[in-house]
Amino acid sequence: MSSLWNALTGGNKPAHPQQQQQQQQQHHYQEPTSTSYATPPSTYDPTQGQGVESFLQSSTFADPSQLHPLAGLNKDTLEYLTLEDSALSDLPGGQSVLPSRGFTDDLCYGTGITYLTALSIGGAWGLQEGLRRSAGQPPKLRLNSVLNAVTRRGPFLGNSAGVIAIVYNCLNSLVGSLRGKHDAANSVLAGALSGMVFKSTRGLRPMMISGGIVGSVAGVWAVARRTFFPVPEPVAPVESL
Repeated sequence: MSSLWNALTGGNKPAHPQQQQQQQQQHHYQEPTSTSYATPPSTYDPTQGQGVESFLQSSTFADPSQLHPLAGLNKDTLEYLTLEDSALSDLPGGQSVLPSRGFTDDLCYGTGITYLTALSIGGAWGLQEGLRRSAGQPPKLRLNSVLNAVTRRGPFLGNSAGVIAIVYNCLNSLVGSLRGKHDAANSVLAGALSGMVFKSTRGLRPMMISGGIVGSVAGVWAVARRTFFPVPEPVAPVESL
């Protein structure tokens, strides 16, 4: 019965030569795969923390000197790179409404603020003069008159005040350095001298008038600054007995 069944179903039939060759090739390909995993791969250990620094430790960017060219410089040996912006003027009375580091700050801020203030006042003066002179004229002529008056009065007053402010700040700094302190007397003296220098080519009488006006304005500013913007003087340290 078994021989009859094998004859009908083809059992115990020898394999085809091509099938044998394919089986040998599959066995040949599977052998390297089985041998390559002879050693188990490394597994993740949850007990050890692993972050970005684990793979950045070997990188050159882990060194801060590679990220910034000035990171490794010694500040003590490179004094010309030290910018002491907080070094304010140490003369008594040298501080004003704004913190000042000395002559350069006073010259910059004082001249700039004076010029802009005088330019604005001159512009308002020219606007009023232009409107008054062009009353009853057509709009275009009135606009032209206003522009001419503003551009004439504004720059004139601003430039004049700017020149006086430059001379005043220079003289005020010079007098303060000679006396060793800044007070109202310095402001009045510097204002009078700067006004006289400004009108020195007009004769003695214009010099005295200009010096008196500028000196009075400087004195009023010194009193107003001390009254409305008081700056506390540094307290001398108490010596221990």
